[in-house]
Amino acid sequence: MSIDLPAPIAIYIAAENRGDTETLAQCFAEHAVVRDEGQTIEGLAAIKRWKAETKRKYQHTVEPLACVQKDGKTIVTSRLTGNFPGSPIELQFIFRLDGNKIASLEIRS
Repeated sequence: MSIDLPAPIAIYIAAENRGDTETLAQCFAEHAVVRDEGQTIEGLAAIKRWKAETKRKYQHTVEPLACVQKDGKTIVTSRLTGNFPGSPIELQFIFRLDGNKIASLEIRS
């Protein structure tokens, strides 16, 4: 099933699955904020480090299952499959876009 995603989110997920931290970082606004696994990651350099570390640690892939707009945010329910207990799991990726960039991303179960 193909999900219609806004361009920055589609690029983010494709780069995530390839492990392409350079392209992935280009999806984010300069002062973007990510919240994942109880931590807050701020700014492009920190986001690139976070993404490289999580990819190395979990060797995961993301498969979007559904996408809805709510309160100015894009919520993408995705199946995460990788090297972690309970794999695969479904998580919500909650994006706030600013033009063609991701201003914030929260990942939660």
